[in-house]
Amino acid sequence: MTQSERRLWLIKELMAESDYYSNYEIPESAREQKDFLRALMNVRGPKPLRNADEFYKIQDAYLQEENALDGYVTLDDMEPCKIDDRIYIWQGDITRLATDAIVNAANSQMLGCFQPLHSCIDNIIHSKSGIQLRLKCNEIMEAQGHEEPTGSAKITPAYNLPCKNVIHTVGPIVSMRLTRQNEDDLASSYRLCLDIAAANGLKSIAFCCISTGVFMFPNQRAAEIAVDTVRNWLDETGSDMKIVFNVYKDIDFNIYSNIIKKV
Repeated sequence: MTQSERRLWLIKELMAESDYYSNYEIPESAREQKDFLRALMNVRGPKPLRNADEFYKIQDAYLQEENALDGYVTLDDMEPCKIDDRIYIWQGDITRLATDAIVNAANSQMLGCFQPLHSCIDNIIHSKSGIQLRLKCNEIMEAQGHEEPTGSAKITPAYNLPCKNVIHTVGPIVSMRLTRQNEDDLASSYRLCLDIAAANGLKSIAFCCISTGVFMFPNQRAAEIAVDTVRNWLDETGSDMKIVFNVYKDIDFNIYSNIIKKV
């Protein structure tokens, strides 16, 4: 099958799951079809697929080819920081990183973002990973029996992403003003992600800027906590794990660069 044929097959398969989509027309352009497929994946609840084996075979081939279009990035493509060759700063799309794990800024439901085509990292990671990720997260959450507490984390496979695993953490939501509890919870998110990575024998992990988006944690203070927590963990454990501070916005790249220069 070509990519176009795979995309149309996946769209039709997802539309067939519900009569709600019976009056929808499949867009004609490739760009609109890609968005439509992603939206169908975004809103789909964590329910079993009626034709799982064939769906995964076609979806995985489709996503892996799509994900490869922008190219993958390894640690060899980066320069380590001068202060510590275990630490890197890299600006770009975290889903391109071929590390042992990337960190997802999740919410307490831990099921991904259900808003169609939303630009948050949670949505993008789930969209590029595939249907399996939400199902796996749901399996973990059903076994747990309650929402994920702030400052904690869980690990899943990465499925169709170039990284091997995704570590999902619930960062603090800042309301009105930044509190000491917010700071402690953010440090906990970084620490527990590192603990989980170490417990699973991972050698590299890429952190997003946890809580700085819609969770409203101030960028400067978040970066300070991130760097301090990671460096303290590396010193305390003596680990040789490679740590990537992944930033997307210029403001965060400048903040992390300035912090790293000063320590």
